[in-house]
Amino acid sequence: MTPRPLRVLLVATHPVQYGAPLFRALAKDARLDIQVAYCDMGGAEERVDRDFGVAVKWDIPLLDGYRWVHLRNRSLRPGVGRFFGFFNPGVWRLISRGNFDAVVVYTGYVYATFWMALAAAKSKRVPIFFGTDAHELVPPDAKRWKIALKKWLWPRLFGLADRVIVHSSGGAALMHSLGIADERVALFPYCVDNDWWIEQSRSVDRGAVRGRWKVPGDAIVVLFCAKLQPWKRPGDLLAAFARAAGPNAHLVFAGDGALRQELEAQAKTMGVAERVHFLGFVNQSGLPETYGAADVLVLQRSRGRSIRSGARGRDGLRFPGGQRGCAGGDAEARARGCCCAAPHGPSRAGADGELVACRLRSRVRRNDREGGARRAVRPYLPASM
Repeated sequence: MTPRPLRVLLVATHPVQYGAPLFRALAKDARLDIQVAYCDMGGAEERVDRDFGVAVKWDIPLLDGYRWVHLRNRSLRPGVGRFFGFFNPGVWRLISRGNFDAVVVYTGYVYATFWMALAAAKSKRVPIFFGTDAHELVPPDAKRWKIALKKWLWPRLFGLADRVIVHSSGGAALMHSLGIADERVALFPYCVDNDWWIEQSRSVDRGAVRGRWKVPGDAIVVLFCAKLQPWKRPGDLLAAFARAAGPNAHLVFAGDGALRQELEAQAKTMGVAERVHFLGFVNQSGLPETYGAADVLVLQRSRGRSIRSGARGRDGLRFPGGQRGCAGGDAEARARGCCCAAPHGPSRAGADGELVACRLRSRVRRNDREGGARRAVRPYLPASM
């Protein structure tokens, strides 16, 4: 007798370009009967992204290939960054009457809807899965009272989960340090639709893309692809580029955000404005050619922030020369040989963040242009790079 598929509810804040392929893959698994509940439809519908600072609607299908439902958000001020930004009472009824075998919550515990879902699952004795992408207790602002609060709160909070979902070995180690039993921690690395990325990258016309950027075909291109926000630390990369880049190197910022005007002004002051290019927000369909036209990809984050969605698209995407990008936690990326890490900031002494440069096995590593690429980021790379 074939066992019935497990009914699983996945609660997410809104449709995102990296979540949809995962949900489609789960929907194809005969062992599962999944339903996705969205707290908001931003991403599938146009919304102003507070970090990008522009209206965003992803230009790839986000709602095809799996069952989903939109839970009405009754928040007076809907959106991310506020506890009542996601207030979806319908999640209680959905869980209470849905006869689910498990509930997986992706919202994070900082929203009211999370606590309603948790209460509903506990009241019906339905196993609930949730977690964090953190790998340390130190918050981005490094305030000591927050560290002390997390040391007290997090063992109790994550102790409520039947399984704690983490995305890196660092996250698993953090849960272990908090007293969460290893058998209750599920390591679930970030993932992407590799087939889509590889297929899209095959049709990239590197010369044509650089032509639109007004970048010479033989130039070294250093790419930063992320929101232009303080915790992404784009200013550190700009400073490194201005100090060390050769005349044939160009820096491309793909992304938008609060720091854009400041960065543009700094580039002029540093005398490198002609070799620093700001693309603005690049939608999903434009990312494969953006990566494919670059030689060096730089990912940064402040302490207390993990490298996550910004790295996902590089995994499986073949750049010139056949090198794949990488995704996952910082340790996993370095172990796979495609990244290195070093302190960054105006001074290496006392720096509290990391700069991770993903090395692409392109012409940069195989001809006399290699020296120029390394000089672009040399102040922040280990000697082995």
